[in-house]
Amino acid sequence: MEISRIRALRGPNLWSRHTSIEAVVSCSEAARDMALIPDFEVRLRARFPEIEFLDTATDNHPFSLAHVLGAAALCLQARAGCPVTFNRVVETVERRTYQVVVEYTEEAVGRLAFELAEQLCRSALDDTPFELAQALARLQELDEDIRLGPSTGAIVQAAVVRGIPYRRLTEGSMVQFGWGSRQRRIQAAETSHTSAIAESIAQDKELTKTLLHAAGVPVPQGRSVSDAEDAWKAACEIGGPVVVKPRDGNQGKGVAVNIRSREEVLAAFAVAYAISEDVIVERYLSGHDFRLLVVGDQLVAAARRAPPQVIGDGVHSIGQLIEQVNRDPRRGDGHATSLTKIRLDDIARAVLAKQGYALDSVPPKGALVVLRNNANLSTGGTATDVTEDVHPELAARAVEAAQMVGLDICGVDVVCETVIKPLEEQGGGIVEVNAAPGLRMHLQPSFGKGRPVGEAIVSTMFADGDDGRIPVVAVAGTNGKTTTVRLIAHLLSKDDHCVGMTGTDGVYIGGQRIDTGDCSGPRSARNVLMHPDVDAAVFETARGGVLREGLGFDRCNVAVVTNIGMGDHLGLNFISTVEDLAVVKRVIVQNVAPDGMAVLNATDPMVANMAAACPGAVTFFARDSHHPVIATHRAQGRRVVYVEDDAIVAAQGRDTYRIELADIPLTRKGAIGFQVDNAMAAIGAAWALGIDWQTIRAGVNSFVSDAQSAPGRFNLFSYRGATLIADYGHNPDAIDALVKAIDSMPARRRSVVISGAGDRRDVDIRRQTEILGDAFDEVVLYEDQCQRGRADGEVVTLLRQGLANARRASSIKEIRGEFKAIDTALAGLKEGDLCLILIDQVEEALAYIGKLAVPQAA
Repeated sequence: MEISRIRALRGPNLWSRHTSIEAVVSCSEAARDMALIPDFEVRLRARFPEIEFLDTATDNHPFSLAHVLGAAALCLQARAGCPVTFNRVVETVERRTYQVVVEYTEEAVGRLAFELAEQLCRSALDDTPFELAQALARLQELDEDIRLGPSTGAIVQAAVVRGIPYRRLTEGSMVQFGWGSRQRRIQAAETSHTSAIAESIAQDKELTKTLLHAAGVPVPQGRSVSDAEDAWKAACEIGGPVVVKPRDGNQGKGVAVNIRSREEVLAAFAVAYAISEDVIVERYLSGHDFRLLVVGDQLVAAARRAPPQVIGDGVHSIGQLIEQVNRDPRRGDGHATSLTKIRLDDIARAVLAKQGYALDSVPPKGALVVLRNNANLSTGGTATDVTEDVHPELAARAVEAAQMVGLDICGVDVVCETVIKPLEEQGGGIVEVNAAPGLRMHLQPSFGKGRPVGEAIVSTMFADGDDGRIPVVAVAGTNGKTTTVRLIAHLLSKDDHCVGMTGTDGVYIGGQRIDTGDCSGPRSARNVLMHPDVDAAVFETARGGVLREGLGFDRCNVAVVTNIGMGDHLGLNFISTVEDLAVVKRVIVQNVAPDGMAVLNATDPMVANMAAACPGAVTFFARDSHHPVIATHRAQGRRVVYVEDDAIVAAQGRDTYRIELADIPLTRKGAIGFQVDNAMAAIGAAWALGIDWQTIRAGVNSFVSDAQSAPGRFNLFSYRGATLIADYGHNPDAIDALVKAIDSMPARRRSVVISGAGDRRDVDIRRQTEILGDAFDEVVLYEDQCQRGRADGEVVTLLRQGLANARRASSIKEIRGEFKAIDTALAGLKEGDLCLILIDQVEEALAYIGKLAVPQAA
C-alpha cells in the first residue's frame, strides 16, 4: 500500500459537508481484496477489536486494504473521543488506486489518525506488534492539546446552534464569529466589546477595590504592602485573619487565606511576591467562596466553590486518596476537562501541615481534609450551581461591580455565608472581579445543573435573529464565471455594498485589488470573509479549489452555475468525464442556504439536473423562452430569466421585469450570445439577493467590460481600421461561443492567434482548431508558456492536426512566442479585417496589445 497524497478538506466538499482528510491510496493486486489474504482480519481485530467497517464490498468492488485504512482512521479517532462518523472509500479510474476520505474535527488529529491507521494495517499484514493503547493516548493527548477548551468551546457551540459561522484564528482560543463587516471576535471569555482598560483595572486588585468602594459595593478592608514586614504591619492594622495575594494575580495563584500569625503572613508574602512585586493584604471574610458570572447587564450563573479536599476512610493515606480522586475521568491536567486534577505541591503540603497531616497520614473515616485554602477549579476545587438561589440585591451588586470596572463579561468573586441574602445583611463582600472568567464551573458543575452561559455570551454579540452573515454568491461553470462574478459584484456595489470579490486575476475589496494571481480558491474566499469592510461577497469558485480544500464557506445565499458543456481540465485529479465535472461544480448548489437560491442554466442538461440537489429555491435562465425547462418552471410559479423581443425578461407568476438588450452594453445589443447568458445569470443572482429592479437596470447599463474591468473577456481594440478581440478562451466550448459571437461582426478577412494548454486532453486541444479552421481565413499557432508537461512542439502539432480538414483556413503559421505571434497576425491586417487573439499571459498580453491598439467599448 502506498499513500501518495493527503489533503485536508476544510469546508463542504465533493464527498460531504464534513471537514475530512482525503488520501490517494494505491494497493497491490493482492491487497485489492482482503478476503483473499489468509487470517488478515483475525490479526487486524486482535490488534484493534473495536474496528468497524462501514463500507460494504461487492463483486465488482471488493473490500481492499484502502477500505481497511479508512475504517481504521475513523475508528481510532472515535475511540480517542473525537465525534466523527463519516468515511468513504472510492476506487478511481485507475485500477487499485483509491480515494480514502475520513472525517476529522481537528486536522492534526485526523492526519495522525491516518498515520497510525497505516501502521495498524502494516502490522496486521506483517504480523508485527501494534500498541493500540499508546496510539489512542497519542490521539487523545493531541486532541486535548489543540481543541478548543470548555469555555471557548461552549461559546462556539452556542454560535453554531444559532447558525452563526465561525473561524478559529489561532491555535489558541481566538475565534471569529460572522463574516466581513458583521464579524465579532472572542478570545476565551473575552469579546470584541471587552475593554482593554477594563481588563487592566480588573488585574489591579487594589484599584478594583477602590472603584467598587466608591460605588458602594461591599469590599474587604486592606492595602498594598512593600515588603514582608509591611505585610505583617498591615495585618496588625486590620486585626483578625487576613488574605495575602498578588495585586495582579489570576486563577488563585499565590493567594493565602485565613492566616493570622506573623510566620504565616511572612511566608504568604514570599509566595505572593514571587508572582508579583505588588502584594495586597486585606481582611479575611468568613463564609463560602462564590463565583457570580455577569454577562452584559445580567447575572447568568452562580456557583459555590469548594477547595480541593478528600474525605478519610481510615484505610488509605492522603496521597492515596488524592490519587483516587484524580482518577475521575472528569479531571485532567489542564482546562480541557470539566475538572482539574489536584496538585501536590508545597502549598498543599503547608495546608496539610497546618491541619496536622502529611501526605502519608491516614485520616479517620469521615474526616474532611482540605488541600488548599482557595477554591479555584484550576487548583482542583469543585463547584456547586446556586444560580437559582441568588438574592436579587446580591445579583444587582455583582452587576454593579462588573459595570463599575467596565467588563461586559465578568466573573465576580464573593465571600459570604449564603447567596440567599444581601451582602450587607451578612457582612460579606466582593473580593475580586475577573476578566475572561472560566466557564467550566457553570457549564459542568460538580453538583447541580449546567447553565447556558455560552448562549448568553453569544447573545451579547449578536441580537436575536442576527446570524452574523453577509450575502455570499458563489459562481461555478466551465465558461463565463469571471464576467458573471464581476457583473454581480458591480450590481451589489450599485446597491451600496462594499463588495469582496475573488477571481482568476485576484482579490478585490470595494473595487481595489489587494491580491493578484489565481484567487478562485477557498483560501482567498476565507480571507475576504475575514475583511472587516466587506458587507457582500462574490466568489469565482473553480474546480481546483473545491478538490484541494472544499469550499471556503459553509453555505452561500446564491449559487450560480453558468454551464458544463464539454467540460474542461478533464483527466486531472480523477475527474475524467463531464459527469465527474458536474459533480464537482454541483458542490456550491448543494450548499445553498435553505432560504437561498440556485441560478442555473436551463439549456445545459447537467446544470439543470443540479436543481434536485439544491436545499433552497431555483431560478432557471435560457435565451429560449419556450425551452421545456423554462416553460415548466414558470408554469409552476417559480423564477425564470429568458430573452424575448430583444429584452431580458425575469418572470415569476404574473410578475415580469424587462431590461432591453440595447441597455446592456456587455451584450452588444444581444449580438454576443454568451454575454447574454452571463447577463441573465447575473440578473438572476441580483434578483435572488433582493436588489431592486431600478438598481439592477442601472447596474447592467453602467457595467464596462474592457481590458481593465474584465481582462481577457472579449476585450475589443481597433488597430489601423481592423478590429481586434482579445480573449482567454481556452476550451472547445469557449471557442465555439466566441466564433458564434464573431459571426455577427462584419469583417473583410478573419484571422486568429491561438495556443493550447498542455494539461488538456489531446482531443480537447485538437477540437479547438477544428472549430477555428472552419471560421477563420488565417490561423497563427504559437507555443509559449503553456506546455505544462508537454514536450516542445507537441501542442502545436495537436493544434495543426485539428486543422487537417479545415473548410476555411487557407493560411497556417507556426510561431515561437506569444508576443511574436501577435506581431505576426497584426502585420497582415488591413482595414476592415478582424483578428481574434486567444491570449495566454492575460495581463502581459493585454498590456502589449494596449500599446499598439486603441481600446473599444463593448
